[in-house]
Amino acid sequence: MLEILPVTPTIGAEIVGIDLADGCSDADFAAIEDAWLRHKVLFFPDQRRMTTEQHVALCRRFGELELHPFAPSKPGHPEVMTVIANPYRRGNENTWHSDVTWREEPSRGSMLRAIQIPPVGGDTLFADMEAAYDGLDAALQERLAGLRAVHDLTKVAATIAGADAAKALAEKYPPVEHPVIRTHPTTGRRSIYVNAAFTTHVAGLDADDSTELLQLLYRQAAIPEYQCRLRWRPGTIALWDNRCTQHYAASDYFPAERVMERVTIVGDRPH
Repeated sequence: MLEILPVTPTIGAEIVGIDLADGCSDADFAAIEDAWLRHKVLFFPDQRRMTTEQHVALCRRFGELELHPFAPSKPGHPEVMTVIANPYRRGNENTWHSDVTWREEPSRGSMLRAIQIPPVGGDTLFADMEAAYDGLDAALQERLAGLRAVHDLTKVAATIAGADAAKALAEKYPPVEHPVIRTHPTTGRRSIYVNAAFTTHVAGLDADDSTELLQLLYRQAAIPEYQCRLRWRPGTIALWDNRCTQHYAASDYFPAERVMERVTIVGDRPH
């Protein structure tokens, strides 16, 4: 029987009593969707029997799937992004971020599956950006209302795909503006929606004021009371709501190998 076990009072829950390789009934899927909205990040331990095809099929039940324009995908499975670190490539996801906020319609969420993990290290941390917003004083919340920030893929794309490819991608995906404070389309809760990986500046502010404000907001993700931490095991799956969380993959395991597969659900325009 499916059970939902919160891992912190603020964010994260472990889902036990279900083997996703055996399928997911409508009732269980509804319970998972509800838990996802309440806890923002879900962990499914010991799902080693799940195949790539089952991973993709389960994510399709949440909505249309995203094709990443420059990150590597699994051969034969364009919806499956491979995240690989080894002695020849260090993990570089160790910045607090929300995924693809440089899109006009950033991701709804992602499901990440552990294929091979290092003997020790390689944890992923998640931050509740709704709690982070709630933790701001009322005067700052009022100041942030209506502000918009610019998000750009260039820096990250250059790291993954190279400078020339990043330039071409920037022409196809030019910088976009999103609200600094986003409203969740289902729950109506507000969250901080800027991140150190993709946000370049706050529109309408001078450079110094923009930098000062963004650095203050970035630091909110680093407050432990807003976080949970996942220690991966073979077959562990994590599902996060990209609209109201940030995550940070600790890159402390070099030169050990870490192989993950990620399937991402298309989102909507932030408001």
